[in-house]
Amino acid sequence: MAELSNKIDFVLLVSVKMANPNGDPLNGNRPRIDYGSYGEITAECIKRKIRNRMQDLGYPIFVQSNDRSDDGFTSLSDRASALIAKKLEEKHLAEDKSDKKAKKGDKVSPEQYAAWTCETWLDVRSFGQVFAFNNKKDKEAAGVSVGVRGPISIHQAVSIDPVEVCSYQITKSVNGENKDGKEGKSSDTMGMKHMIKFGMYEIKGAINVQLATKTGFTDEDAEVVKKCLLTLFENDASSARPDGSMEVVRLYWWKHNCKEGQYSSAKVHRSVKVKLKEGIAEALSADDYDIVVDELNGLVPEVKEGM
Repeated sequence: MAELSNKIDFVLLVSVKMANPNGDPLNGNRPRIDYGSYGEITAECIKRKIRNRMQDLGYPIFVQSNDRSDDGFTSLSDRASALIAKKLEEKHLAEDKSDKKAKKGDKVSPEQYAAWTCETWLDVRSFGQVFAFNNKKDKEAAGVSVGVRGPISIHQAVSIDPVEVCSYQITKSVNGENKDGKEGKSSDTMGMKHMIKFGMYEIKGAINVQLATKTGFTDEDAEVVKKCLLTLFENDASSARPDGSMEVVRLYWWKHNCKEGQYSSAKVHRSVKVKLKEGIAEALSADDYDIVVDELNGLVPEVKEGM
């Protein structure tokens, strides 16, 4: 696999219609908005969706949701410990080390630990990770945290225009209990459901070559990330986000001709301009926007429509 040698910038435009793209647990799970009523989707939420897509495509990832665990581990600590045990066993087999005392004396350096995690998990070599490294066999390394800096940085997504949050009161009535064999109806459960009427969001990101070299992130990995972005909402449907309510509109993908980049990421991201079409006061779909990309001399984006 070819090592990444060109800086990459990207802008992803997504639309949200009658859905909650990212609820705020500290605000009754209402869609996140700032004080100007612009919608927000956290970078952590976006990375979670990308990780899920990586997993759907068959790539091993470290930070798995409990309901999507595919290796039987229920904690990150157990998953990381199992990796060390597996790698040491492979090392013993390669060296034909049958002496039990020699095995007990094995030491794993933080650098070796980080290299193994990047080699094993795509999300670690993409986004980075902090591991609580605790090697009891090495007193100097005991209690040391191992930090892996990933090459992919993603901004918090912000809507192009202020969004309107619609709230509905809902009831759920079920026969939850059957006491003493008697039929009965349990009391209704009241709640609220919140969603965005419509919003166009802009997700910005970049891939750094220097950090990619350290984690082993490759050109092939970058293509996987591109595919994940284009299919970001596949297998992501829920009551808050029904199928079709969140859509990838377009992806702009710039591949520079050098490691440092021909232009700064800020200038590249700023080249995408999304404005309401003339005569439209309120956007109700992605078709209500005009999207213009300023020309950057020597740098032309690859443009992909949402799938």
